[in-house]
Amino acid sequence: MISHDAYFTLKDDSPEARETLLAACRNYLSGHPGQVSFACGTPAEGFERPVNDREWGVGLHIVFADKAAHDAYQDSDRHHQFVAESQANWARSRVFDTELT
Repeated sequence: MISHDAYFTLKDDSPEARETLLAACRNYLSGHPGQVSFACGTPAEGFERPVNDREWGVGLHIVFADKAAHDAYQDSDRHHQFVAESQANWARSRVFDTELT
């Protein structure tokens, strides 16, 4: 399986802007073929240890059955639409793809 995690730092980091991005994640990025799990959210409160990276506003977490499912998602029209509609408010996006064993 492949874990696909993305962390977005927003130019406008207001609660409304975060909710707009969360809604776009749910609308465009969930329900793709080969997804084992989907979740998105904001930084959890009360986890402010020195090792916790808090320089992001929205996190996306998707597990795919395999690399083929991940690659199909990356090339999907819905994924491209998400990027086109959302990236103007991204100050930074970081993506971490992990092979799960």
